[in-house]
Amino acid sequence: MSLEEEKANSSADCESKKVKNQIWKILLENLKIVVIASILAFIIRTFIAEPRYIPSESMLPTLQEGDRLVIEKVSYYFHPPQRGDVVVFEPPIQLRLQGYKKEQAFIKRVVGVGGETIAIIDGKVYIDNQSLPEDYILESPHYNLKPITIPDSQLFVMGDNRNNSNDSHIWGFLPRENVIGHAVFRFFPFQRIGNV
Repeated sequence: MSLEEEKANSSADCESKKVKNQIWKILLENLKIVVIASILAFIIRTFIAEPRYIPSESMLPTLQEGDRLVIEKVSYYFHPPQRGDVVVFEPPIQLRLQGYKKEQAFIKRVVGVGGETIAIIDGKVYIDNQSLPEDYILESPHYNLKPITIPDSQLFVMGDNRNNSNDSHIWGFLPRENVIGHAVFRFFPFQRIGNV
């Protein structure tokens, strides 16, 4: 082999090593990006916000079956859920005893908070003997509920479709610690995109 051929082979080996090194650098950079993105997605979904799907008609007319929402989780670190908030929550023990799994999240509207007395009489909800204005419900409830005081750190939640909702009027109070987050934004279907 001539000196020129040896130099050409050596040069080709160097080029081949450079290409391999560049490929490894690109692969490592891409791997870093994927790992960082996965960690960020986990943190965001766990502590900040997550998407949710509406599986039933219990929140008509506010939410329809198939709606997709953004559930924010930050605000409840600073204050408890308020009356009127639409919340997503893990089923309380009463529902788990009926066979619901912890992962089967529910979505309802907060109607009463700890310390308040709630009653449902002749199609109207009363909080501390005051009629609750509810322009968001599908129809008035066809049932009554005797006055009951909501314990501290508990919520009374109901679906806006009052007569077709598995909610607090059936299974009781919701512990605040079961709340996953606050439904704030509908991102699908596109023709009804907007705040909840």
